[in-house]
Amino acid sequence: MKRAILLLRRRAISSLPVLLIVVIFTFFLLESASGDAVDAYLGSIGGGDAALRQSLHESYGLDHSMLARLWLYLSSLARFDLGWSVAFGRPVGELISERLPNTLLLMGSATALSFGLGSALGILAGARPGSLRDRMLSIGSLIVYAIPSFWLGLVLSIVFSVKLRWFPIAGIETIASGKTGFSRALDISDHLILPVGALALIYLALFLRVMRAGMGQVWKLDFVLFARAKGLSRSRIVLSHVARNALLPLVTMLGLQSAAMLGGSVVIESVFAVPGFGRLAQEAVNGRDAPLLMGIILTSAVLVIAVNFLVDLVYAGLDPRIGASEGDA
Repeated sequence: MKRAILLLRRRAISSLPVLLIVVIFTFFLLESASGDAVDAYLGSIGGGDAALRQSLHESYGLDHSMLARLWLYLSSLARFDLGWSVAFGRPVGELISERLPNTLLLMGSATALSFGLGSALGILAGARPGSLRDRMLSIGSLIVYAIPSFWLGLVLSIVFSVKLRWFPIAGIETIASGKTGFSRALDISDHLILPVGALALIYLALFLRVMRAGMGQVWKLDFVLFARAKGLSRSRIVLSHVARNALLPLVTMLGLQSAAMLGGSVVIESVFAVPGFGRLAQEAVNGRDAPLLMGIILTSAVLVIAVNFLVDLVYAGLDPRIGASEGDA
């Protein structure tokens, strides 16, 4: 427990410069884009005169210099204030708190499914390298991994929602259903089956291939040869020795793919009309809402850092030498 606290403190301290770089880089990147939220608003209402434009710029603080706006934004972040959304007319923190749970639910469910099933299938493939089962799983995973996530989402939606009518076609839950408690949880689960499946299948194939490749390397190590020489059963060698050590690169890949999975969830949300980070980012881009985009990107960076910290804890649990070195550093 003490080592976990020390690791958390070290990661938190090292993450602050990363978040600062993300904020500054994103700010200047958005500032370099043409137009702003006022231009988007005036375009949506059919235009406006120079006086209205100037008044809106002053009310939203867009009349200050770029460096002055950056300083004001950093000062507000120090007070845990993400600013004001120009397009929605609401605090950015409220908008993110409304949409973030949907994205986390989609991303977390897809991660659990892809990691669990992918590692299990990888163990089946790597238990007997070169066998027919190994070749079939490897070829199947390669085919699935080559399919774009948005195309897979569209195919699943057409087949299972439009044609077969087994699952809802869009949304996170039935609108104005009045369901509460367990019945609402079932309704949300029904809506998430296709989005989670579309997102999880891509990464399932990736985790399967990584697990299978890791087991192929472990089979050649001396301690595995020693275990076979002792006469241990193949199933015990696979589960107790080979699979456990092959999990280390798989856990590393889980941390590296957290940002990619967050981006993949954005695409899937657009396909299945899930009201999460993806649709919120799309609406922010359409409205040229820089404060909202800044809040979304900053929150995404925090999520990626948090996932990598959890991966570090799991990695330290699988390999105590790593946990000891982190705690003593």
